Amino acid sequence: MAKKRFKDLSEKEILALAIQLEEEDARVYSDFADGLRDTYASTAKMFEDMQAEESRHRQSLIDLYQQRFGNHIPLIRRQDVKGFVERRPEWLVRPLGIDKVRKQAEIMELETERFYERALQQISDASTRKLLGDLAEIERQHYAAAESIEEKQAASGARKEEDTSKKRLFMLQIVQPGLAGLMDGSVSTLAPIFAAALATHKTREAFLVGLAASLGAGISMSFAEALSDDGSLTGRGKPLLRGVVTGSMTTLGGLGHTLPFLIADFHIAFTAAVAVVVIELGIISFVRHRYMDMPIISSAVQVIVGGGLVFAVGILIGSS
Repeated sequence: MAKKRFKDLSEKEILALAIQLEEEDARVYSDFADGLRDTYASTAKMFEDMQAEESRHRQSLIDLYQQRFGNHIPLIRRQDVKGFVERRPEWLVRPLGIDKVRKQAEIMELETERFYERALQQISDASTRKLLGDLAEIERQHYAAAESIEEKQAASGARKEEDTSKKRLFMLQIVQPGLAGLMDGSVSTLAPIFAAALATHKTREAFLVGLAASLGAGISMSFAEALSDDGSLTGRGKPLLRGVVTGSMTTLGGLGHTLPFLIADFHIAFTAAVAVVVIELGIISFVRHRYMDMPIISSAVQVIVGGGLVFAVGILIGSS
């Protein structure tokens, strides 16, 4: 179906479109508030207020339309008219990204303001022009408010709370899955790689075993994490993203001490692989200390003991 040009809309259609836009914006703001309430309470309250105001605008437009044209309001939507920007449904994503929401609110208010300004050029009725002019001014104020959300949140102290929530979400959705993968890849592949290396004293065989173990562990962990939960209750984010992060870090953790076996000389390759293992365990200890608030000494002891036991199993089996 061909879209209508804005300049071809009648006053009746313009008012009907304005009603539809205000209803859509109100529902989007309501979804923003719902998606942010648990993590960004202050910003959620602001969107609740904006949703209530958009609903009042819609009612004012409906009252005016009924006075001029009667009770039947034709269905005309933004996608039926040329010139409107297609909105990505950010409000459907859970958990919501606060920065994307702020940007989306700015775009929505700017677009609605421009709609009213253009509508004024095509409407001659005095009462309609007054209402649309008032709404255009309110949308300008909303746009300024949306632009200054960050400054207002910082001044009220709410931004500090939001930053804390964002850090918590980053830890749940990225750090924890990545750390679990890195630990599994770095530790679980130690035994087969070093057992193969000591049993054969051939770097190529050790490399192939390490490569197979790393990729296999990465695929296994990826599926395990993605299927563990959908993130709707735990707030851990999209299963696909967690699966990719976990699988990638698992593979990376195994490849770290596998790649040295590309070196032809066995003794040099073995020594380099052991050095890489020490570095990997140190990185894991630091990440646990940095993001999981674990004392660095306690974190290092736990990681080294666990990794050391697996390493010892590989050495014993490979030397037997």
